[in-house]
Amino acid sequence: MKVSVKFTPGMIATEAAIRHAAVVVIDVLRATSTIVSALMNGAREVIPVVTIEEAVAIAHRLGTDRTLLGGERGALKINGFRFGNSPLEYTPEEVHGKTIVLSTSNGAPALLMARNSEFALCGALVNASAVAELLIEHAPEDIVLLCSGSNGECSLEDSLGAGAIIAAMKQSAGDDSIIMTDGARVAEILFHAHRKDLFAALRSTDHGRILDGMGLEDDLRFCSQLDIPGAPVPALVGSSIKPYQRQSELKTVARFL
Repeated sequence: MKVSVKFTPGMIATEAAIRHAAVVVIDVLRATSTIVSALMNGAREVIPVVTIEEAVAIAHRLGTDRTLLGGERGALKINGFRFGNSPLEYTPEEVHGKTIVLSTSNGAPALLMARNSEFALCGALVNASAVAELLIEHAPEDIVLLCSGSNGECSLEDSLGAGAIIAAMKQSAGDDSIIMTDGARVAEILFHAHRKDLFAALRSTDHGRILDGMGLEDDLRFCSQLDIPGAPVPALVGSSIKPYQRQSELKTVARFL
């Protein structure tokens, strides 16, 4: 089993390069952490899209009584949307049984890039071990941990998320069964260097400082938690993201709406 880490989506030349891989999209601050939170709290599904116009069109097509709009631009809630990109907004009272149409600056485009891979998952610190266990059980030989980054640049928080998944995989499967690229080794080293205080690490990042300055310290605390009990593994299912249930659901069988 070979594990590689792409620190930005730009490190993947074409979507064809990951067609036969299992891809884990990581956007610790905050898209994949938010997707985990929404599904854990009973959302029916999350549909990620790139543009605001797409999000609004899909919500109208599916029916505004069953859909909620969420997303951000520049870390700020999109005007007219119900939610921003805070995992703490997606409470059971708000999202249970609802479809969330989510548009974010970095996470959504990375998810779209992974749509035609062998299967695609959402990973973060909050569900790192659960993702690792699923990869060990069901992944093909080629695993790509795709960090969303920030505006085309590498982000420390996503690298830590990748490192947490790698560390959990090695703990479960053993070192001998996993072949790591240099990028994967870098991510694992970073995680072990910061694992004793992940909150401080996230708070010190470029994006963490922005969120902290906006008064979103609680978001940083949520996203820095390692392995929240009961956290699901969101999987790409056709045009949406749902909690993983069966191996057959991992295969992406349709393009995004």
